[in-house]
Amino acid sequence: MTTLIESEEHKALRAAVSALGNRYGRDYITKVIADGRHPDELWSEAAKLGYLGVNLPEEYGGGGGGIAELSIVLEELGAAGCPLLMMVVSPAICGTVIARFGTDAQKREWLPALADGTRTMAFGITEPDAGSNSHRITTTARRDPDSGDWLLTGRKVFISGVDIADATLIVGRTEDARTGRLKPCLFIVPRDAEGFVRRPIDMELHGAEKQFELALDDVRLPVDALVGDEDAGLLQLFAGLNPERVMTAAFAIGMGRYALSRAVEYARDRTVWNAPIGAHQAVAHPLAQAHIDLELARLMMQKAAHLYDAGDDVGAGEAANMAKYAAGEACVKAVDQAVHTLGGNGLTREFGLASLITAARVARIAPVSREMILNYVSHQTLGLPKSY
Repeated sequence: MTTLIESEEHKALRAAVSALGNRYGRDYITKVIADGRHPDELWSEAAKLGYLGVNLPEEYGGGGGGIAELSIVLEELGAAGCPLLMMVVSPAICGTVIARFGTDAQKREWLPALADGTRTMAFGITEPDAGSNSHRITTTARRDPDSGDWLLTGRKVFISGVDIADATLIVGRTEDARTGRLKPCLFIVPRDAEGFVRRPIDMELHGAEKQFELALDDVRLPVDALVGDEDAGLLQLFAGLNPERVMTAAFAIGMGRYALSRAVEYARDRTVWNAPIGAHQAVAHPLAQAHIDLELARLMMQKAAHLYDAGDDVGAGEAANMAKYAAGEACVKAVDQAVHTLGGNGLTREFGLASLITAARVARIAPVSREMILNYVSHQTLGLPKSY
């Protein structure tokens, strides 16, 4: 029942975050983007109120909650028109991985700072020739036989917020001494590490967080840059990827709710032929359907977060993929219907919905495409043979 009926604590968290978001709103984010800045004021205030680190352990300055609580924060900020994309990366992926698998020293160094917002961490997995296929990642890590240091070489693409992050959690691969096969490992790479080069990608999508291509040319890292066990492999990787999918769903649901709320407000107020346009079923029914789809996606997101926080990584993997798929589809449809409801006004800067048409598609594409999720469900859940 915990995934169906929200607790009083979660309701209070929603209300509090919603109040914060409404004090900033869509106009704030629009101005930040126009100025080429990052939403530092909102980020700092959310951190001071304990929202950024709500999923991190209390002993390291966090709220002691889980992805369920963090997804509420991101969803409500999105519903207010001011989502913080780096929440998907810094506390959700990187904070979770370090909290679960990091050394005591790594936890002390990073978790309090991630929780209070004074430091951020980016996440680098996607590669030009591999996408997010962890089995085809070519970024490799080898040991220097003389010093024992790690040396990382490779490329990454579409990595968010590297310019503002203090470090990037890079997914590389090391060679198994017994089998010779490459296995995924995670490394903390400081922003100013020698040989670590970033190049901004010119995007049509205008967001506060920029996208980068990364080049790593024998980046030298100390032994303690490795997060967790060198032999844990995919377990540690998916400890970060499952929360990423849940948080992407929260991002999409929040965006869809924001667009829908603007459309509903317009449909109530806009009067044609002596009646609000929302009185006509051709306008009302698609908005109602968009609301239903968003609510259904939220239920799956809550299930995924609950399973993850309960320690069921396998169950969470299936649910998180489904939640991300459902939320991406619901968001795109809600934004499209919102713009259509406003007609020509939906394409004006005054109402600020047109830019969401492009932004909404991100939830269908990243961090994993809807087609790959359908592949996952078809062969993992339904037991059908692989097509690849």
